[in-house]
Amino acid sequence: MARPQRTTDRRPRPDGEEEATSPPRIIGGELRHRSLEFTPAARTRPMKDRVRESLFNLLGIDVNGALAIDLFAGTGALGFEAVSRGAARAVMAERHFPTADVIRRSARSLGLDGRVEVRAGDVLLWAKRLPPLPADLPWLVFVSPPWSFFTERWDALRGLIEVIMQAAPAGSRMVVESDATFAAGSLPDADRWETRAVPPAMLHFWSRP
Repeated sequence: MARPQRTTDRRPRPDGEEEATSPPRIIGGELRHRSLEFTPAARTRPMKDRVRESLFNLLGIDVNGALAIDLFAGTGALGFEAVSRGAARAVMAERHFPTADVIRRSARSLGLDGRVEVRAGDVLLWAKRLPPLPADLPWLVFVSPPWSFFTERWDALRGLIEVIMQAAPAGSRMVVESDATFAAGSLPDADRWETRAVPPAMLHFWSRP
C-alpha cells in the first residue's frame, strides 16, 4: 500500500511530539480540574490542552451517551475527558503495560471503575482481528498516535482506521490527530473527512450517519 504523501512544509516538527512532563487535568464537564495519575518519563504524548479543548468544542453534543474508544490512550486524557463531558463509557487501549496500569489508577481515583475499561496491548493488531467492542452505543473513536506512525507505521495505522470505519455503529464519529505535514487525502475514503487546523495539530473528523 502506498505511503501517504507529505506536504511541502519542511518546518521543524512542532512541539506536539514532546513527552508529558506534568500530570494532565480534565478540562471540562463534571470532573473538570481533576488531575490524572501520572508517571514521569512514561512514553506518552498527551494532546495539548488547547487542542483537546477545541476538539471537544467541535464534537459538542455528540459526546453525550457515546462509547468513547481511545486507541492510543497514553495518560487516558481523551477518554476521561469524554466521560467527564457525558460519554456513557470508555474503552482505552494502551500498548505499554505499566502505563495501562496508570490509567486504571486514574479510573479508580476518579470513581470511574465501572465506566472505564483498559485494554493493554498493541492496538495496531486490531487491524488484523478487531476484538469485541460494545455496539449498543454510537462510538466516539480517538486516534492520536505518535506522529511518527503516520510515516513509519502508516500501513498498519491506515488498516486500523479502515477496520474501525467498517465496524462502527450508526451515529459514530472518529477523530484522527496528526501533525501539519500529514496529507489528509491519504485517509481511507478521504472525501468523507473534514479537517480542522488546531496548531500544533490537525484534527480529521469522520462521521457515520
